[in-house]
Amino acid sequence: MAESVTIARPYAEALFRAAKESGNLAKWSEQVALLGQVAANPEARAAVGDPNVAAPQLVDLFRSACGTAVGTELANFIQLLSNNDRLGLLPEIAGLYESYKQAEEGTKQAEIVSAFPIDDNQVKALVPQLEAVFKTKLEAAVSVDPTLIGGIKVIVGDQMLDASVRGKLDAMATALNN
Repeated sequence: MAESVTIARPYAEALFRAAKESGNLAKWSEQVALLGQVAANPEARAAVGDPNVAAPQLVDLFRSACGTAVGTELANFIQLLSNNDRLGLLPEIAGLYESYKQAEEGTKQAEIVSAFPIDDNQVKALVPQLEAVFKTKLEAAVSVDPTLIGGIKVIVGDQMLDASVRGKLDAMATALNN
C-alpha cells in the first residue's frame, strides 16, 4: 500500500497551483491548515473511517466544522476528497501545501526547542540571528524541552544548531570517551 504522503502529494500540488493562480497563498494556507486541524481531530478521524457515514455527511461535517472560514474553492476540494475517499489525507495535504508555500516564498520552518519557555519578544529577537546563521528567511515554532537543561536547539530542515547545555555535556562525554 502506498504511503499517505505519496497519495496526498498530487492533491497538495493541485491545491497549491490553484492558490498560486488566485494570488492569495497566505489566505489559502490558513484555510488549508484549518481543514488539516479538523481532519486530525480524533472525532473527525473516527467519522472519516466509519463506513456507516456517507460521503455527503462527511462533507457537511467538514463544512460545518470550518464554518465560513473556508471559501468556495476549498469547499469544492472537500467534496472532491470525499468523493475519492481521501478526507483522511487532509493533515498530510496541509503539511505539503505549507512546505510548497514556504519554498515559493523562500522561507523555511525553524523548530526552536528551549529548556525554558520563550516569550514572543525573545523569539522576535532570536529569529534574525538564526536567519543570518542559516542564510534563509525563517518561520519559527517554539517548544519546551526541560531535558536540555539550558540554552536552545534549532532545527531547520536537515540542519541542527545545538546551543544547549545537554548538547555541550554530550559533546564533552564523547570527547572524554575517545
